[in-house]
Amino acid sequence: MKYLTTLNIRPQLPEELSRLRELAYNFYFSWNPDALRLFHQIDAELWRQVNYNPVQFLNEVQQSQLDKAAANPQYLALLKKVLVQFDQYMNEKNTWFRKHYPEHADQPIAYFSAEFGFHESLPIYAGGLGVLAGDHLKTASDLGLPLVGVSLFYHQGYFTQQIDAHGNQVALYPTFNPEELPLLPVLDDNGEPVLVRVPLANRIVYCRLWKAQVGRIYALLLDTNIPQNSPEDRHITAQLYGGDQEMRISQEIILGMGGSRALRQLGIEPAVWHMNEGHSVFLALERIQHLVKNHGLGFYEALEAVAANTVFTTHTPVPAGNDAFPGHIKEKYFQSYWESVGIKRHEFMALGAETQPEGYEIFNLTILSLKLSRFRNAVSRLHGEVSRRLWHKVWPEAPVEEVPITHITNGVHAKTWTVSRTRKLLDEFLEGDWRTHLNDPAYWRQVLEIPDEQLWEAKQAAKQKMLDHVRYRLEQQFLRNKVGTFHLRRLKNVLNPNVLTIGFARRFATYKRGTLIFRHPERLLALLNNPDRPVQILFAGKAHPKDQGGQELIRQIYEYSFKDGFRGKIFFVEGYDMHLARELVAGVDVWLNNPRRPQEASGTSGQKVGLNAGINFSVLDGWWVEGYNGKNGWAFGDREDYQSIEELDEWDSEAIYDLLESEIIPLYYQRDEQGIPRGWTQMMKHSLASIMPQFNTDRMLHEYIDKLYLPASLNGRNFQKDNFKVAREYAAWRERVEMNWSSTRLEPVDHLNPEQPLVLSVKEEIAFQVKVILGELEPEDVRVQVYLKQEPLPYQTQGNHVQIFDMELEKKLEDGVFLYRARFKPQESGTFQLTFRMFPCHPYQVHPLELGIVRWAGENQQP
Repeated sequence: MKYLTTLNIRPQLPEELSRLRELAYNFYFSWNPDALRLFHQIDAELWRQVNYNPVQFLNEVQQSQLDKAAANPQYLALLKKVLVQFDQYMNEKNTWFRKHYPEHADQPIAYFSAEFGFHESLPIYAGGLGVLAGDHLKTASDLGLPLVGVSLFYHQGYFTQQIDAHGNQVALYPTFNPEELPLLPVLDDNGEPVLVRVPLANRIVYCRLWKAQVGRIYALLLDTNIPQNSPEDRHITAQLYGGDQEMRISQEIILGMGGSRALRQLGIEPAVWHMNEGHSVFLALERIQHLVKNHGLGFYEALEAVAANTVFTTHTPVPAGNDAFPGHIKEKYFQSYWESVGIKRHEFMALGAETQPEGYEIFNLTILSLKLSRFRNAVSRLHGEVSRRLWHKVWPEAPVEEVPITHITNGVHAKTWTVSRTRKLLDEFLEGDWRTHLNDPAYWRQVLEIPDEQLWEAKQAAKQKMLDHVRYRLEQQFLRNKVGTFHLRRLKNVLNPNVLTIGFARRFATYKRGTLIFRHPERLLALLNNPDRPVQILFAGKAHPKDQGGQELIRQIYEYSFKDGFRGKIFFVEGYDMHLARELVAGVDVWLNNPRRPQEASGTSGQKVGLNAGINFSVLDGWWVEGYNGKNGWAFGDREDYQSIEELDEWDSEAIYDLLESEIIPLYYQRDEQGIPRGWTQMMKHSLASIMPQFNTDRMLHEYIDKLYLPASLNGRNFQKDNFKVAREYAAWRERVEMNWSSTRLEPVDHLNPEQPLVLSVKEEIAFQVKVILGELEPEDVRVQVYLKQEPLPYQTQGNHVQIFDMELEKKLEDGVFLYRARFKPQESGTFQLTFRMFPCHPYQVHPLELGIVRWAGENQQP
């Protein structure tokens, strides 16, 4: 039989439920359990089948189910409660940001990210970067920050993961219909879709726009899958991190240049532009081109104006996370660009040039991002130190510790990741509304007074819910793989909530060492199978489809899960997504994290565990360096005297076994007569009380606002006012300084002999003098300093042992030559290395060493 067409019959919402659709199109639901409950209560099984997607749910639910809910007084009462809260939230005029910074309340911040993880129903995220970006927007909404997100709509998402019967990762790419997702089309005044034109390698690609509403704010998603484009160009926004390098650069041009054009087309003029990783750096090139063409600025003048209010966050020291392209690809996509802005090929390439060990150059987007921004941050304190070392080559004459990259440690959105069981506990035992005290450590000390019994009961309930969900997923996996009835029956008798449960779930990159705990299988077997103190371990996570090493780790774990002694103790759960993540971080007893230090820039999954009174067991890397206090979990892996990766892995695996055997497992199973592990619950309390106020995105956004957004906004206005007067002057000043810098010198007036140290007593004053040869430059162009670097004593391993203070202009000696002087009265004893330095200085310079050129006395290099 041949059918003529397809007839889709959609249910009609009863009048009483009419606003359910409004809730379905706002990711407000993702951090409000009562809002999610509205859909679950109508049809729990369908809710699970549509992967908790409220839009698809309302399109597929049976009319009878809706009518039944509309006639249920209890359901209507819950709906009314949710809508009252929703309306209060959406209509709040006196938000935190407007209250504290009213003059900035209408100045938008554009936040560009290649991925966003708002909720599992919109699978355009790959891992932590996207989930962090989603939490960033949710918190901006909570605070009333006028922020707009910009990304791409990937109609095949990242990929859907299956694990076959042999443990191989299978990547599936289902196509998502945007009309079945919590997305709304962006329309013009005539009701037609807004189309954005983006030049791409001598052709035009068209993008339509979708809007993801996130509470009070929204994200714009660009989509090339429209009839106006060729089949090849329609595929540009098919897969997140898919395809070859040409696909990657095409996506990044659409994101950066297309996203910038989209904002302009919609009349949005950001006061700050935030690049979340270097994927979106081409937004800066687009803005430069716009200023050159429309405001008469030269390229370098426009560069300074653009960089002045651009924020760049670097997220990883791992090479795979820092995109780079060979020269021929850059020529293909950007030759017309550099011609249009009036610069030469070598000038353009110099913006991102990185020389490889083999001698050839590549174009590194992280370097480009660093050069096209003036506000830069890493994502933890340790990552800040690592980033300053890694990118020192961009400012090679500056001391590493003064490389202009600060840090803001990542956090998580507490209202998304604190599950219902934990919320109820906090609502009951903490004074006031804990959601309004997220950044108050003193407030969170109340957690220590929660009765052990209630805390343990809540954790066990969350654990049971997690294990039920894991069992369901494993059953579906086993049925598809036809592994046999034995293994299916076995699932009903394993996953015991009374067994110590360890979780390991994250992106499966090789540096995260997913199989480290299997390094000595016999020791692990003994731990898993102790009849009095058994252990079970849950694994989940995706490896990039091109990462064979990561996929091999998954296969090995899967194989272990079917071996004698490991069967029923080790589980690998496929399809890691935000829903599974929420279950795991809420239910596990211990969260294992063992990357090779210092390659974990921050990590946030362990923070989510802490929010739910789980306990972290982690290498001292990323955020855990700041979070670990000796009472809230276990730490290892901070040794730095290893000779090889093999030796490091051996040390760290031994530390895992030793701590499990001697501390973790005994503490968990040490129970009183009521069956409560009192020592364990104390550590649970310390975990929650310490992690919640320090590692939430409210604190994180406050830091972004104070350290980066507000200064960048002010800086941008300064560079733009009076027809970009400051930008023009600053670019001219920089050119003049760089042209004349080679003729500058510093010459100490007093004879200083390295073989004859100066001897000085505490509080005895000494005067330093230095002759400064500036040539064509003027004293106001430079800053001259005394630089003292203390030699640490043998027992000193930490701390900043550098003292720096300015020298004053004493007098002019002759044309271009000046005498500078400084007095020094030491307050503490010690041995110091002494030198003098000079660097360019301008009133509108964001960082003292922004230009990266420093003149050192006696040598043209740093000490």
